[in-house]
Amino acid sequence: MRETAPPPAPTAVPVADVVRDLEARFAVAGIPDPRVDAELLVGHVLQLSRGGVQAAAIRGDRMPPSAAAELLPLADRRCAREPLQHLTGVAPFRSLELAVGPGVFVPRPETEMVAQLAINALGAVASESPIAVDLGTGSGAIALAMATEVPHARVFAAENSVDAFIWTKENVARIGAENVTLAFVDLAEAFPELNGKVSVVASNPPYVPDDAIPRDPEVRLYDPPAALYGGPDGLDAVRHLSRVGLRLGHPGATLVIEHGEWQGAAIRDLLTADGWRAAATHPDLTSRDRATTAVHP
Repeated sequence: MRETAPPPAPTAVPVADVVRDLEARFAVAGIPDPRVDAELLVGHVLQLSRGGVQAAAIRGDRMPPSAAAELLPLADRRCAREPLQHLTGVAPFRSLELAVGPGVFVPRPETEMVAQLAINALGAVASESPIAVDLGTGSGAIALAMATEVPHARVFAAENSVDAFIWTKENVARIGAENVTLAFVDLAEAFPELNGKVSVVASNPPYVPDDAIPRDPEVRLYDPPAALYGGPDGLDAVRHLSRVGLRLGHPGATLVIEHGEWQGAAIRDLLTADGWRAAATHPDLTSRDRATTAVHP
C-alpha cells in the first residue's frame, strides 16, 4: 500500500506582506483608514504596538502560522465592518486604554478634546478637592480622563444602561482610579447628595436625531442605539443635562456637552434660555463644532 505524503507545513509569511494584503482587503471593504486598521489588527495578534508592527515589517520579520490562523477570522469580521475595538477588546483614549465591546459606545478620538475642556475647567478650580460629574459615562472615558489627569479631584460617573455599566465597572477597576465613584442611576436622578457642590458637569450624550441614520456601519450596526439617538432633534438628553447641571453645579460651575457639528447654535440657545451664562461652542481638531460649554449662573 502506497503511503500518502503529509501536507506541507504552513510557512511563515513576511509581516510586510500580511499588512499589505490586509490593507488591500480593508480598502475594498470601504474601511476609512485601511493601513492603520491593518497594522493595529496585526499588532493585536502579534502583541505588538502599531510602531512595533511597522518595525517588524522593515526588519523583514515573518508572522508565525499560528498567528496568521488567528488573524484570518478577525480580518473577516473587520471586513464585515465590525468595529476594530470589538476585535481587539480595547479602545485608546488620551493616555488610557479602555476595555470595550458589544453594549457600550466606543469612545472616539474627537471626544478627547471634550475631555480636555472638562479637564481644563476642573484643573482651574481653586479647591483642594473639586468635584466633577460625568453623566452617561458609557465606557467611563471622560470620567477616567478627569480622574487620572486631575488626581486631586473627586469624580462621580453615572450610567443607566446595564450592558454599558458592565464595561464601566471593568474600566474603573482596570484603571484603578480610586477618586472615581460610579453609580447605576438615571441621569435625571443622579447624585442628589452633590446638589450645589459640583464644579464640572460633563457628558457625551446621545445626540443623533431619530431619523438621521449614521452612515458608518460600525456606528449604525454596533453602537447601542440608546447611546446614539436623542429624540426628533437629537437634543432630548441635552435638555435633561441642562436641568441636572443647574441642580448639581454651584455658581460658576462649568457644563461641557459633546454634540454634532450642526447643533452648536441650538444648544447655546437652549442653555441660555435655561439661565446658563457664556455659552460657547468649540471645534475639534478637524474644525467641526464638537462641544459647547456654559457657566452656571
